[in-house]
Amino acid sequence: MARRPLPRILSSGTVSLSRGRDLARTAADSATDVLHPLLVIGRGLRILAAAGRRRWSETPKDKRGPALFLGAACVLVVALVPYGPLLAMITLMAAAAWHGRDRTPAKTGPSDAETERLGSLYEALVPYFSIPEDPSPLFAHGGDWDQAFSGYEFDEAGRITRLHIRYPAYFTDGEATSRARIEALLHAKSGRGREYLFDWDEEGNQLDLRVLAALPTGIAAQPFVTSPGETVLGFTDAGSVQRTLPVLEGDEPRDVPPVIWRTGPRSTEPHLLAVGQPGSGTSTLLRSVALQALRHGGDVLIVDGGGSGEYACLAGRSGVLAVECGPTGAQATLEWAAQETERRLIATHRAREVGRPAPENTRRPLWILLDQPTVLAHLAVAEGGPDPLAQLQVPLRHGRPAHVTVVVAEQFGHLELLNDSVWQHTRARVVLGPAAVQQIADVLGLPPHTTPTAQVPPGRGYARLGTGPVHRLQVPATPDPYDEGTQPAYRQAVLELLPDRLVKPVQPPAQGSAVDASEMPEVPAETP
Repeated sequence: MARRPLPRILSSGTVSLSRGRDLARTAADSATDVLHPLLVIGRGLRILAAAGRRRWSETPKDKRGPALFLGAACVLVVALVPYGPLLAMITLMAAAAWHGRDRTPAKTGPSDAETERLGSLYEALVPYFSIPEDPSPLFAHGGDWDQAFSGYEFDEAGRITRLHIRYPAYFTDGEATSRARIEALLHAKSGRGREYLFDWDEEGNQLDLRVLAALPTGIAAQPFVTSPGETVLGFTDAGSVQRTLPVLEGDEPRDVPPVIWRTGPRSTEPHLLAVGQPGSGTSTLLRSVALQALRHGGDVLIVDGGGSGEYACLAGRSGVLAVECGPTGAQATLEWAAQETERRLIATHRAREVGRPAPENTRRPLWILLDQPTVLAHLAVAEGGPDPLAQLQVPLRHGRPAHVTVVVAEQFGHLELLNDSVWQHTRARVVLGPAAVQQIADVLGLPPHTTPTAQVPPGRGYARLGTGPVHRLQVPATPDPYDEGTQPAYRQAVLELLPDRLVKPVQPPAQGSAVDASEMPEVPAETP
């Protein structure tokens, strides 16, 4: 089944659509306020009618005749009395309004179970937020938790979903180890298996804890509304970024906040490193990046160190220069990429010397995607050959002005095999899958602002661009379309984004050649 194209209103009229939704919601709220008395009276009339029918059904049959006669006599008397019908109507409306009122008791405080949970949490925090020298401690054994907890919310199961804590000014909230102890305690006492956000207000000595909702996992690969040089790594929490993208989650349109990675000569994070466990979604991330790069007219080189064949769908496609799975091919491909980077730098420098713009064949983006390259490096060294990763130094160091971008995906167990150039020049970092806080901090440079959970869906993790904050991340579903074990809708979405297949796959020049990829002869595309 063909996917429907993205509606134009989602790409150009998001503001108008949001304004229309706000106006409709405001009109509905105003109508509800105006009609509220009528709704109350109508609900009361239904209650009175139900009570009358119940009373009539409970009346014995031998007494129904006299009761009916008595009722008719009352109606006749009311009709003959001056202003009787008006008074009867007013009395009926008053009785209906009384019986139709909202009788839901207002919750004025926590229940007994919630009070006990707050008390136990308060007692657990006493050793961390109190000192013997404090003459009037805010936290003390047997103290009142109302002064320390100024706000709280619970879910249907009675677990805390939000908690606002006041703590003494002498607590060392400026030390990461002190904050980590409090966060670990609150995580354990509030319920494991959920992801918590801790917002520390060091100036006001306040801590706000809240449970984060799960990120959407049903967003498949699709043509995202981005500019050339912008790559959608995934989606994050609302409020973390100042931008939203219109997407389709299944058949439902939504506006979601993305994590945008910007590349090119003006980028401060020109290269990316993605780390995760097996099955965490790093290959999915690389496929998503490759499809977006091809959509914006870039050339792509892929080195599949794992040899799993998950990039076979890209082989022979327009814009894909090579998909290598062996150490010999990877060595030749990366050596050509290094020479191509040098050629672009030289051509750009000569053009600027004579006051001309850089040649067109030096501005076409070149993407080098490597999945588990340390496996190929180990095989190459075992066979007595050179290390292919050594060829990455030139694209990593000088790739930004030459429009060359390097993306490396590796597993946690092989990170020590990556050379220093990869660590120094990949300033954009992504960690996917379950990982300890220290592992995430070692890769991103900062610990996550939330508590990682042990069970996460594929493609779920954290991202940090340069020296920016750490964002939660959910990579769009981009599975291998040849894998029949994945959902058919996601596979079809990837197939629709693939470029046309060429009759003869385009391969990079042989070792030692300096021919540019844009100067290769074009091969006619296959008729669909």
